[in-house]
Amino acid sequence: MVTQLDKSDVLTALFGCWDEIDELLTGLSGRQWLEPTDLPGWRVQDVVSHLIGTESVLMGVPTPDPDCDVSALPHVHNAAAAMNECWVRHLRDEPPATMLQKFRSVTSERRQALSALDHDAWNQTSPTPVGVDTYGRFMRVRTFDCWMHEVDIRYAVGVSGTTGAPAEYALAEVTSSLGYIVGKLASAPDGSRVAFDLTGPLHRTLRVAVDGRAKVVDEFDRDPTTTIRLDAVLFTRLAGGRTTAAENVNAIAITGDVDLGNQVVKRLKFVM
Repeated sequence: MVTQLDKSDVLTALFGCWDEIDELLTGLSGRQWLEPTDLPGWRVQDVVSHLIGTESVLMGVPTPDPDCDVSALPHVHNAAAAMNECWVRHLRDEPPATMLQKFRSVTSERRQALSALDHDAWNQTSPTPVGVDTYGRFMRVRTFDCWMHEVDIRYAVGVSGTTGAPAEYALAEVTSSLGYIVGKLASAPDGSRVAFDLTGPLHRTLRVAVDGRAKVVDEFDRDPTTTIRLDAVLFTRLAGGRTTAAENVNAIAITGDVDLGNQVVKRLKFVM
């Protein structure tokens, strides 16, 4: 089954995220562009290079040739990462003003192209980072990726985050993968019920029931086997591989089956 999503809602979130990133970058000092992020080998500038590169590729711009064997770099583990690294190397020495101009230019082009898509193109199926799905789902994945990178930058420079539509759509993308995370990655046993009690401005409760196959449900038919309580942004950072449960022991509370809860939080990472 493919994912049908409202074009206006998704693009409002994606464009809103680009606006937030633009505003964030505009306020950074030259030193802050060089701050390391939670992504191995990447500074703030490198994260922006990746954003520019991905949107450029989606506009049909060829990936630049790297100045070294990027596949040999210790933080490059697959073909997608190698492509990303080509853009990072290509833009590594550009001044912040040029980087900001390039980000604005490519996102402006993408806004026009995405806004012009008709209903059929928006719902056409094709390969996406999460398998064959609609182009609309692909753009929700883009919203997730862009928002996660906004969070990467904010954590690197110590600027508080935002909680509007981009964050909601990013969280929706993680939620859609929770069945896979709990059932496949964490190997939760059949019959278990796993609740995520997310706190902070994005607070909500997410529930996964394992009955042969694990899936997200609105309500449980019985008490949860385990409940994992943590901040919603921390939840997305764990899912995005930016940090680990071991690094956040005091920020995660588990009740019920503690062993199962620990098993799940240790395996929350699902991105490549």
